[in-house]
Amino acid sequence: MLYLQAGGDIFTSGFFMLAMLAVIVFTMIIPQRRRSKQQKTFMEDLSKGQRVVTASGILGTIDKVEDKVVSLNVGNKTYIQVTKNAISQELTHAIYPPKTEG
Repeated sequence: MLYLQAGGDIFTSGFFMLAMLAVIVFTMIIPQRRRSKQQKTFMEDLSKGQRVVTASGILGTIDKVEDKVVSLNVGNKTYIQVTKNAISQELTHAIYPPKTEG
C-alpha cells in the first residue's frame, strides 16, 4: 500500500509542476511576445513628421528614416541620430496620445 501512495504523490507533484509552468507561460511569456510584436510593428511604421520619444526621454520629430537609423529634429534645426530600437512606443503614446476621430 505504501507503494501506491508514493506513486500518487509523484503524480500529484508532477501535475502541480505542470500547472505552475502553465501559469508562468500564460502570465509572463505570452504577454511579452505580444509586446515585442507590437514594438517591432511600431518600429517598422516610423515615418517622417511623426513625433516620438526615445527610451532615454528625448522628444523629437522624425526627419529622416534610414535602414536602422532615425534622424530626429529636437528643436531649432538641431538633429540627432538614434537607432530605431531606441524609440519607445510606450512613452510616445503616453506623451502624444493617438488622435481619435469624433
